[in-house]
Amino acid sequence: RLLIVDDHTVVRAGFSSVLRTQAGLKVVGSVQSGEEALIFLERCAVDVLLLDLHMPAMSGVETLLTLQKRSCPPNVIILSSFEPDEEICKAVETGAHGYLRKDSSFSEIIDAVYAVHSGSSYFPEWIVARISERKLRSNLTARELEILGMVSKGLTNKEIGRAIQVSPFTVRNHVGHIIAKLDVGDRTEAATVAMQQGILQGYDPIRSAGRGVVLEGNRGKESKLVAGDRRVLGHTSPVLEMQ
Repeated sequence: RLLIVDDHTVVRAGFSSVLRTQAGLKVVGSVQSGEEALIFLERCAVDVLLLDLHMPAMSGVETLLTLQKRSCPPNVIILSSFEPDEEICKAVETGAHGYLRKDSSFSEIIDAVYAVHSGSSYFPEWIVARISERKLRSNLTARELEILGMVSKGLTNKEIGRAIQVSPFTVRNHVGHIIAKLDVGDRTEAATVAMQQGILQGYDPIRSAGRGVVLEGNRGKESKLVAGDRRVLGHTSPVLEMQ
């Protein structure tokens, strides 16, 4: 028993026409908003709900949050025309069981519905990877993210300590915690994982480090750390401006 929730009539009609042809599947309803879906579910049992992520008034995530408060909510497949999308990851973390683009093929739609109805999940690889990245990042403290960002730019413990005004020993301890949490062998591998898995995506270690902090140069000169440019004396990786 399927319910389709989308504010576009064409989308609802398209999914309905595909799903009605399949043995064992029954489209019991088609509504245009999250509010209507909640009302529908009060009077009719549904096994799988195909839910538009981007709707006016009550969004897909808001609808999903409300559904999760019920004793026996239906399994939900998120529908979206946009990817990648932060809202998709939020929906997955909120409890969605699957994801489909609105222009998915006939076979993809059928496979997703059967999989989710059976209790399995149906997500493309990029969503699985993105959720994994978010979990890794959430395990790191703000200070650890700050230090990991500087490690990924090639800074030494001494330089990081000067930038954030702590001792190199303290930085070393933080780096050790980062290595343990990311389950890697050393700081180089930690930096590689951070870049490959997008752990530092959207995070600017320069802003966290502050302005006007003195770093030691590689030729005995002192240089000022300023947000803006992206170079560190003695390092080829882009990071800080030297003035």
